Amino acid sequence: MFSKTDPTAPDGFFEAEAAGLRWLAVPGGVPTVRVLEVRADGIDLEELRELRPSRDAARRFGELLAATHSAGADAFGVGPAGWDGPCFIGKRGMSTTPYGEWSDFYPAERVRPYAEQAVARGNLSAEGYRTVQRACDLIQTGIFADDEPPARLHGDLWSGNVMWTSIGVVVIDPAAHGGHRETDLAMLALFGAPFLEDILAGYQEVRPLLEGWRARVPLHQLFPLAVHAVGHGPSYGSELVRAADSVLRLALGEQ
Repeated sequence: MFSKTDPTAPDGFFEAEAAGLRWLAVPGGVPTVRVLEVRADGIDLEELRELRPSRDAARRFGELLAATHSAGADAFGVGPAGWDGPCFIGKRGMSTTPYGEWSDFYPAERVRPYAEQAVARGNLSAEGYRTVQRACDLIQTGIFADDEPPARLHGDLWSGNVMWTSIGVVVIDPAAHGGHRETDLAMLALFGAPFLEDILAGYQEVRPLLEGWRARVPLHQLFPLAVHAVGHGPSYGSELVRAADSVLRLALGEQ
């Protein structure tokens, strides 16, 4: 058993984690760490024994991740089914307001709020914020809209939340919500997942991504970069601005 406690955790933090893990544990999807007990002040999880990553395990992870995403969500932005409490990305509050259109949801609930917090923290300049705002305004026009339904996202899928074990990849610490499936993949790319190309190859085998997805990676990295810009310093604010600038140039056909 692996126990986590944190006296500084906000109300509902561990219950939201448990709800997210259970929601993500769909048949045929990526295994999630098993919840043994959850309390207001902590959570008990099955202990995982890590192994070295491998190409075969990475490819299988991609296949299973496609199945997890395909399980879907009721709307963009919603949290785990059956959980009516708060949701979080790290320890930061994360909106669960439902949206019918990704183009409305993503800038309003996953980029702007965190960019505003980053400005307040001094980690994003006023000029940089204006660039992020222009990118958000552009997204909201629907220029990147597609027919993708809401996917069942892990939501915080960086390499530290991907555990390589004897049964393959097991995921931990989700910020589970309904969103665009490319967002999970963009987060894997942002923080250097091992054997990323093998993960993507496995994913594509099960559920091919829409044309142009590689060019849209900065678009889907706006969310994690904005979150990190709040609490991890100005360097992430600069990265957020660069990603926003890439989104603006993508709309002009420069990428």
